[in-house]
Amino acid sequence: MDKSFLGAMEAITSTIKDNKEFLTDLDRAIGDADHGHNMARGFNAVIEKLKASPPADLSMGLKATAMTLISTVGGASGPLYGTAFLRCSKVMQGKEVINKVAVVRLFEEALDGIETRGKAQPGDKTMIDALKPAYDAFVTATEQSKSFLECMEEACKAAEEGVAYTKTIAARKGRASYLGERSIGHQDPGATSVLLILKALTEYYKA
Repeated sequence: MDKSFLGAMEAITSTIKDNKEFLTDLDRAIGDADHGHNMARGFNAVIEKLKASPPADLSMGLKATAMTLISTVGGASGPLYGTAFLRCSKVMQGKEVINKVAVVRLFEEALDGIETRGKAQPGDKTMIDALKPAYDAFVTATEQSKSFLECMEEACKAAEEGVAYTKTIAARKGRASYLGERSIGHQDPGATSVLLILKALTEYYKA
C-alpha cells in the first residue's frame, strides 16, 4: 500500500484523541479511569518522536512507536501495545510494502506478543477479545481472495463484535477482574481501543 507510516500513525492518533473521553469513561466503570488519556498521551508522543527523528524505514518506525508507547503510556496498555508494535517491527525488517501476507504476520505477532505479555486469552475481557477475531476474520477474507480493504473491513467488523462480546462476560484479568461478575455489562476499554485503531487504519488506507 502506497501510504506513509507517519500518516498511518497520525490517523490513529487523531482517532484516539477524538475518543479520549469515551475510552476514559469506559475505563472509569471497571478500571483506573485513565485509558483514553494514557493512550492519547502516548500516541501524541509517538507523532512528536517520528517528526523529530524520521525513521529510516518501516521497521524502525514501528520500533520507535513501540518504545515511545512503553515509556509514555501508563498502566498495562503501554507495555502491551508497545510489545505488539515491537513484534510488528521485527516482522517488517527488510520489508517496505504492507500487503495482505504482511498484515497476517503483523496480526500474528501482535496477538502473540500481547497474549504472552499479558497472560490473557480470549474470553478474559481484554484487548485480545477484539484482536483475535479481527485476525481470524482477516485470514478468512484473505483465503477468500478479498481485496486488502475488504480484508480490513472484515477485521473491523469482527473486532466490533468482539467488543460487544466483552459486555457479556466477566473480567478475568487486570483491575476489572476485581469486580468479577459486576464487570458484566461493561465494554472493555482495551478491546475498544483495538477496534478504534483498526478502524482508523482502514479509513486511512481507504482514503
